[in-house]
This record gives sequence, structure tokens and C-alpha cells, in this order.
Amino acid sequence: MAATISSLDEATRILILSGAGLSTAAGIPDFRGPEGLWTRDPYAELVSTLSWYLRDDDVRKAAWRRRAHPAMWAAQPTRAHRAVVELERAGRLRAIVTQNTDGLHQLAGSSPGLVHEIHGSARTWRCEMCGRTGPMEEMLERVAGGDEDPRCPHCGGITRATVILFEEVLDAEVLEAAVAAAEDCDAIVAVGTTLGVYPVAGLFPLALEGGAHGVIVNAEPTAYDSDAHQVVRGQLDEVLPGLLGVAVE
Repeated sequence: MAATISSLDEATRILILSGAGLSTAAGIPDFRGPEGLWTRDPYAELVSTLSWYLRDDDVRKAAWRRRAHPAMWAAQPTRAHRAVVELERAGRLRAIVTQNTDGLHQLAGSSPGLVHEIHGSARTWRCEMCGRTGPMEEMLERVAGGDEDPRCPHCGGITRATVILFEEVLDAEVLEAAVAAAEDCDAIVAVGTTLGVYPVAGLFPLALEGGAHGVIVNAEPTAYDSDAHQVVRGQLDEVLPGLLGVAVE
């Protein structure tokens, strides 16, 4: 059980729980918001459903068109991402548990071993038949060259991004690492998430039960505002560096 502290300034093992708000601030569209991908195009949800992806050529082609969209690849880490990096450099970061698949935490400079990507990563591909993987750039080059549904170069199997699709279970090792971090941290800071999607949202009360100091930083109300020790509204880039007590240019 983590030692109880009275403020975030006292914390030395902080768990950052990051959600879509951190990505949208970087220019990556969310899924369920008013301007989200699924809100504007209900068909887009099919590309995130495993059974549809595996059986329907058109769904896979649509998925690859979306993966090649320049918005994600043009996105750069924000001041909020860099604030988390500075927290690690200060020796006060326990781990990052993220619902995002964009890899911006690592791109900002966070140690990969401290980043637990609950929903997987869009920056790598995997073959459904042989399990081979590789950097997403390999497949996107083929898509740009006219290959609408690139197959595995090793066995010809169906390829995909290494993100968790509907009808799939979360990676057990990643989830176990996230739970361990929640149980061991002395503070948890939920950033850019409404804490409405489980099991990730359950990490916040789990950390509180262990004595951790709970902080929520989000533009909108969340499911756990009443349980948090501190709730901060505002633009993440503006408020997070000061909240974490780090300097970011």
C-alpha cells in the first residue's frame, strides 16, 4: 500500500493515466466526441471490429486508408507530453498507462518500458496468420504505392495495426503491469480522460484505495471527480506542467 500524502508535490511515484484528450490536443481526432471519427462516419467503427476486419476486403481497405491519413503521422508531442517526460527525468514517475495508440509519449521521450499502451499501438503492424510484426511505415509505403490491402511479406496473411479491436481481449501482461503500477503509486494523475471506459477507468479508484493521492486534469467532468483529491480544468498544455512542478519550453 502506498504511503498517504497530502499533496501532489510530495509524490515520488506518480502514475500518469492518459486518455484521448492528450491526443486531440496534438491534432489527432478522437472517436466518440462531437467531431469524432465514429460520430461523423458510423462505417468507421467497422474497421475497428475484428470479425469485420478479417472477413471483409472493403473494410480492410478502408482501415488502411485511415491508417495512412496524414493527421496522425503529422502529430507531434505537446507540452503536456513533454511535462510527463520531465517528471520522469526528475525521478518521480512510476509509470504511464495510456488509452492512446499514437505513440506520442515515446516520441516525446518517455522510456518505452514505463509506457503501458492498454489499447495497443498504431505504430506497428502484425500478421494475423504468422504473428510477424514490423514498423507501420513499412505497410504505409506499400499503401502509398497502390497496395490497398497489404499482406504479410512472410506468409501472405492478413495484416493489421497492433491495436486492440472490438471482440478482442486486452493484452494480459500490459493490463497486469498497469494494475501493479496503480497499486504501487503514491499519486495518480488522470489526464485527458473522462474515466468512463473500463477496465482502465477502474485503475483510478484502485489507486485511491491503496492510499494514493488522486488528481484529475480534464476539460470536462469525469466519472470520478467527486472521489479525486484535486480536479483541474483547463487546457492540458497550459495546466499540466505547473501541476507536475516541471519546466517545459
